[in-house]
This record gives sequence, C-alpha cells and structure tokens, in this order.
Amino acid sequence: MDSITQVALGSAVSYAFLGHKLGRRALLVGAAFGTLPDLDVLVDFGGSVENFVYHRSFSHSLLVQLFLSPMLAWVLLRFEWAKSVSFSRWSTSLFFILSTHALLDTFTVYGTQLLWPLSNYPFGISSIFIIDPLYTLPLLITGLLISFNICKPVANRVNQTALLLSSIYLGWSLVAKATIDHKVDQAIQAQQLEYLAYESTPSAFNTFLWRAVATTPSGHYEIYASIFDSPDEVSIAFYPTHNQLLSKFTQQHRIELLQNFTKGLYGVYKEGNTLILSDLRMGLEGFYVFSFVIAQQTDSGMEVADFDQLKRRPPLSRVNLVFDRITDPSVDLSLTNSALLQAQ
Repeated sequence: MDSITQVALGSAVSYAFLGHKLGRRALLVGAAFGTLPDLDVLVDFGGSVENFVYHRSFSHSLLVQLFLSPMLAWVLLRFEWAKSVSFSRWSTSLFFILSTHALLDTFTVYGTQLLWPLSNYPFGISSIFIIDPLYTLPLLITGLLISFNICKPVANRVNQTALLLSSIYLGWSLVAKATIDHKVDQAIQAQQLEYLAYESTPSAFNTFLWRAVATTPSGHYEIYASIFDSPDEVSIAFYPTHNQLLSKFTQQHRIELLQNFTKGLYGVYKEGNTLILSDLRMGLEGFYVFSFVIAQQTDSGMEVADFDQLKRRPPLSRVNLVFDRITDPSVDLSLTNSALLQAQ
C-alpha cells in the first residue's frame, strides 16, 4: 500500500498497544516503524528487474520481523522515554506494527514474500488497490483526532473503531473479489474462451470496478467488470502479444525472474526494434507500470538488452473513465485501434 496508509495503520496499531503507556507518542512510534519495511526501496538489488522482484522480500518477511522485533525493543529501551513499557510488550507491539504492514501489502496484487528466506513466493490476494481512500481515511482521520487531543476521553475506543472499520473494508474487498470472479467466469464460459493464467484486481481507488487479465499463448484478454454488472455486461477485449519470442532467450535469469514474479501474467510487445515485457497485472493496456526492455534488434539479430524499466503510467483521462464505468457498462475502456497499433 501507499506510504500514507502504512503510516496511518502503523500509528493505529501502535496506539492500540502502547497508547495507555506512551500517549500520543505511540502514534509517532507506529508511524516510524510502520514505514520501516518500505525502506528496502533504498536498496539496490542489482538492476531494475531485481529491484522490482526483490522489493517486499526480506523487509516484509514475517520471519525476519519476528526475529527483528526484540532487537528493536532492546534498542528502544536504551531511551528513558521508552522504559515505561516492558521489553515483552515492546517486542510484541513492534512485531504487530511491522507484520500488519506486510499483511496489508499482501492484499494488493504486487506480491509480498512473507516467508523469505524459506520461500520467495510473492503472496498477493489482489483484493485492494495500492491506494484506496475508503480503507485509509478512518485510520488517518482517527490519527489526526488523537494527535490534536480532540477525542482524548474516548481516544482508545475511537482508535479501535477505526481499526475495525478498515478491517471490515478489507473483508468486503474479499467478498467483492469473489463476486467479480464469479461474474467473469460466467462471461468467459458464455464466450467459450480458454486461458492459461488469470487474475482480477480492483481498478484505481475503489473496489467497485475490477480489471482482470487472462493470458493465452497468443495474447491476453483484458476484462472489466463492475459490482453492478450482470455477466453479459462484463467487458472483454483481446490484445495480441509476442510471448513466443521469449523462446529465443532461454536461460536468461532476468526473464525467468519476471515470468515467475508475474505468475505468468506478462505480455511481450514489439515496438520497432525493441522487445518489451510488461507485467499485465498493474496498469491498463498500453500503460503498464512495470515494463522492461528485454531485447533489441541489432545487425547480428535480436540480442538481450539491459532490462531498463519504462515509465508508462495511465493518463488521467483513462482514470476518469474508470469511475464512469462503475455504473455504466456502455463505457468503453479498451484501446482505440490507433492506440493498439502504437502499443504493439
């Protein structure tokens, strides 16, 4: 999730454990340690692909956090202000602050390596967008109210209510995902479509309109479905890709990393003399957040490139259409023919 959400969640969890001992200072403790796992973005893992794949690995591991929490507690107890809290409570509190960060990230599609180093599997439930105001606002507003002593007599209860509301919203996201997957499955069966891999993700800033991707050997289906859609109103568009060209690059470690991390939900595109691999789970067709130049045409033929990452974030006009599509199935979110040709 985004940094603001992780600050708000860390503060709320910290206040629930430490507020009666540290007062408002517990909010600062939670904000600091709630963002700590994401500092792995400052680590260079060896290249753009490695930085993409190994983000949310060791720093988001529940095993590492379990080991690290008592060490951090020991450090904090060197400070006078922290000595009102016992070592065991510090250890428990810090673990919950760190682990709720990692577990919340697991609800997104990106992939979180909760069991590193025992497993590099990127867990991703994919039921919430990386920025969702409906999840964040209860925690953020409560944190501000407590910070300014506006709800001092009932601060604990207000904080617990905010945590409950945000957790209920996460539960709703799972219900919404199951509902969408059922509708999409009905739509796919009605059109007798076949696919190799599938994933659904909420569209930007909400859990009412969902985007799904289903890959095939020759391309992929981009699917939009609203909570309010009937199965026959689900939008399905097919986009050809060139995944078969990867057979020319056997035993390329970075390509294998991308294939595994995306769980098969990738597309290979040709743009002039350049071959690009995109993670189909994050973005829109033609505007994928994580795209890498994997090969380029030279006089000697197609050769492996430096895997530079391309910046292709969706334009705001497409985001506006997303919100229109929630209640209006006639809104077309597929690429125009000219845009499709440019994306290929």
